[in-house]
Amino acid sequence: MRSTQSFSHPLITRRTALQAGGISLLGLGMGHLSALRAETTSTRQKATGAVIYIFLSGGLAQHDSFDPKPNAAESIRGEFKPIATKTPGIQICEHLPMLAARSDRWALVRSLTHPSNGHSEGHHIMMTGRSDIPPGFNGSVPKDTDWPSLAAITGGVTQPRNNLPPAVVLPERLVHNTGRVLPGQFAGRMGRQRDPWFLEASKFEPKAYGAYPEYEFDHQQREYKPVRKEFEIPDLSLPQGINDERLANRLDILKHIDAQRGSLDQGAGAGGIDRHRAAAVSMLTDARVRKAFDLKHAPAKDLERYGNNSFGWSLMMAARLVEAGVNMVQVNLGNNESWDTHGNSFGHLKNKLLPPTDRSVSALIDDLSDRGLLDKTLIVMAGEFGRTPRVFGLTKFYKEPGRDHWGAVQSVFFAGGGVKGGTVIGSSDKTGGYPHTEPQTPENMAATIYQSLGLPQTTAWLDAENRPHHIYNGEPILGLTKQKS
Repeated sequence: MRSTQSFSHPLITRRTALQAGGISLLGLGMGHLSALRAETTSTRQKATGAVIYIFLSGGLAQHDSFDPKPNAAESIRGEFKPIATKTPGIQICEHLPMLAARSDRWALVRSLTHPSNGHSEGHHIMMTGRSDIPPGFNGSVPKDTDWPSLAAITGGVTQPRNNLPPAVVLPERLVHNTGRVLPGQFAGRMGRQRDPWFLEASKFEPKAYGAYPEYEFDHQQREYKPVRKEFEIPDLSLPQGINDERLANRLDILKHIDAQRGSLDQGAGAGGIDRHRAAAVSMLTDARVRKAFDLKHAPAKDLERYGNNSFGWSLMMAARLVEAGVNMVQVNLGNNESWDTHGNSFGHLKNKLLPPTDRSVSALIDDLSDRGLLDKTLIVMAGEFGRTPRVFGLTKFYKEPGRDHWGAVQSVFFAGGGVKGGTVIGSSDKTGGYPHTEPQTPENMAATIYQSLGLPQTTAWLDAENRPHHIYNGEPILGLTKQKS
């Protein structure tokens, strides 16, 4: 029997219902509203901070980003040169100059390790903060026995703010172009009705990778013609007046939101549908949420700052959602395992992946700082694993060499949320293959995220039998954040 827990819906007030023009228009009757109120319990914690988790699906090469090895053999150090950062003694890849200029506001963990080299296993590990693979794991199909994702846990144990979902994942679910749905991004054992809110804003042409439209590419350099160039956001505007057109527009929005979930809603039950209808009402009535989605009318200076591409749009939306009151936003930068640089690695990193990442993450740091949100918003950037010390070639598929999967060590980027800028925690060995000092685990990373949200170590979610499942499985990374006085 699958253990589940009822979702505690955001409290929808009479005022909110009136603003929406009558919740019955979305099929959310007063009986549903009573249930929503009844299910909002004090067991949820009020988040005192926020988190933006940037996930680089495919696996970022530590040597070619945040842990260069300039003194190693060429077959290990690769083609890129290190550059100095604003912090004396810290060097990073030459193709991250904007981040290098901001090193006083970020920190690195160069020694995170876990036991898997598999894409699906690595995704599950790094999106759940659990190094152990659950029994019955299937790398192609998410299962109800999977561990819940960090986003699902955050959504389940933190109180919603301002009628907003506590956790949002954008711009898409991680589905490989082979049809493989990456496990670890859903609620798993918490029950499907506790899945985080997936904002499907970006649908890519099969076989294309990267930050479209400026930085699209194909790993194997095959010819393709991109078929979609826009970042698609649901239209959440409210037409003037109460009339048939207004009702039709709302029903279209609901249809769009319901359609996003597709097969994931199958078997979820009425509770899952009600939750998303409640969230639809919230989105319709909260001007800050509509503004967060309105990227088509974003100021030109913001588009220039973040980059006018899917990486920039995604992180700009994440900043706006945090400002609007979302507790955790997971941003998937790169579809189809874009960071899986087995071959053509250096050209694709140099020209297609690192430039939009450098610009958009730098803009996110600056933007949150300008809005007074950086100190209470933790930014974490990681992939499912690192990459091999050795550069190798797969001439059957790729014209140029690259690196293979490597779970033994990766570099994880942190900023904001009380992080001590200009700090490096741990180190890898001289080849960048294994932790050398202060090894850290996904459990430590997850604990750091929960600590930044202000969640006590006693925090747990309850299953259908009222059994607690504590969320901390490790200690927060020591020395990463400033001590609170």
